[in-house]
Amino acid sequence: MQQTNNKTEKRFWTRERYLQILALLFVLALSAFLLLNRAKVAGLEMYGYLGVFLVSMITCASIVVPVPGWILVATMGAILNPILVGIISALGGTLGEMTGYLLGYGGRLAIDNVNIYNRLVKWMKRWGSVTIFVLALIPNPLFDIAGAAAGLLRFPLWKFILFGAAGRIPKHIFFAYLGAWGLHFLSP
Repeated sequence: MQQTNNKTEKRFWTRERYLQILALLFVLALSAFLLLNRAKVAGLEMYGYLGVFLVSMITCASIVVPVPGWILVATMGAILNPILVGIISALGGTLGEMTGYLLGYGGRLAIDNVNIYNRLVKWMKRWGSVTIFVLALIPNPLFDIAGAAAGLLRFPLWKFILFGAAGRIPKHIFFAYLGAWGLHFLSP
């Protein structure tokens, strides 16, 4: 029995798990710093929006280590204009998600026999644009796999970007407003 627990523990505490935890701590620390210094960040709105775009693009480009970029979107929504933060972060995230698409397009997939991947390939063949839109709209970890399936199936890149952004924009605006509303309730 002890041996099984050690194997499970070893599988849980992998290099990727440590990277996930570090990424989460980084995003939380950066969010706290930005929230505490929001007057200074609000004065540099252009850099704030550029930062939102870049951080969103980087967090969504990560395939192996998912990074919770929505925390930063919520934080920046509390500091800057939530609608602009949502739109800009969604566009950055959509471009970042091209890593999964390009992975599939290049044909180098390590997930070929995974059940969910096979299901997403079927969905992409049948309802490609709708699948991309819905998976971009709802918070879930499957978008990278859908992007890989889209690339493998040679789904047009312009459609991938268009429907991915169309799904991400409302979701990111919602996250930005969560941050703005949360700050409103926390402020004295």
